Amino acid sequence: MRQRWRAWSRRRRILFVLAIAFLLAIPVPLGLHAASLRISYSGEPSSEARTRGQDALWLGHAWVDGRKTQADITALAKQLEGTGIRDLYVHTGPLEHDGSLPLATVAPKATWFLDAVHRAMPNVRVQAWLGDVVLPQKNPGMDLDDAAVRDRVTASSSQVLDEGFDGIHFDLEPLQSGSESFLALLDQVHAMTKTRGVPLSVAAAQLNPRPGMNGVLVALTGQSKWWSKQYFGEVARRVEQIAVMSYDTAMPLESLYGGFVAQQTEMALAATPPGTDLLIGLPAYYENDMSHRGSAETVAAAVRGARLGLGKSTRQNFGLALYVDFAATPEHWAAYRDGWCLND
Repeated sequence: MRQRWRAWSRRRRILFVLAIAFLLAIPVPLGLHAASLRISYSGEPSSEARTRGQDALWLGHAWVDGRKTQADITALAKQLEGTGIRDLYVHTGPLEHDGSLPLATVAPKATWFLDAVHRAMPNVRVQAWLGDVVLPQKNPGMDLDDAAVRDRVTASSSQVLDEGFDGIHFDLEPLQSGSESFLALLDQVHAMTKTRGVPLSVAAAQLNPRPGMNGVLVALTGQSKWWSKQYFGEVARRVEQIAVMSYDTAMPLESLYGGFVAQQTEMALAATPPGTDLLIGLPAYYENDMSHRGSAETVAAAVRGARLGLGKSTRQNFGLALYVDFAATPEHWAAYRDGWCLND
């Protein structure tokens, strides 16, 4: 082998070394990352890591389009008893690509729903969940670089508050880390919500797991899905509440997924200002595809991971958020209750 190496030209030696480096560039970082995730999922969560009454639930569109009845409201109120759920994000859009919202058409029963919830659950806030796909990764989609579009999104947000909603919850995807136009939109809408005394919240992308991982993802898929810690903090400083969508991770094992949630929780805690509520999303649904393995991404693993990441932190404005009501099973609810809503 040594003689063969000496016989090669300098150019051939360089190409060989580069080929080996390329073959190691992806599996080695992934292997190290997997090991760190497994370590993060080890140990026992602190008994202090429990609900602080700041949890949330994403609700589907059926609640505002006429498919739900008073019996459903009663059942929902019963479901929430004994939990820490304070906020309901009800899907009120989607927004049009130009930022407008034909509220009377897409959510004709919004007023009925708000009145019914406020009667049955007076301590629960109902936030209008407004979302759309965003350019340039999704085309057609919403162009946040267009000031006129941002103006219409602001007007749509004001419109749903006029309807009686208790806050605004944005879910605009996919948003690239560093998007200045999204920050501009948050500044604009937050000025309006602050004047009206209601919270602005966002569903946030996951944080970049570790240095170099974003480059690996771009090499494999040509796209990035993670936010930098700095950008996450910039978004969090512009809202009252930020909820990490800590699912669709492509993790193959429950232990790796739980470790991922633990690390996301630690990083999000470090990046979120003390005055902003931080929530960690729970995957209360089951799918099997390239981005989500149902047997790995479980509510139980996410709850345990969040508790491990939270540790003994006394931060009170921290919670968990279940996604989504229409897919959540009794097992999902039991995992949330048993793991997070601990008895005294």
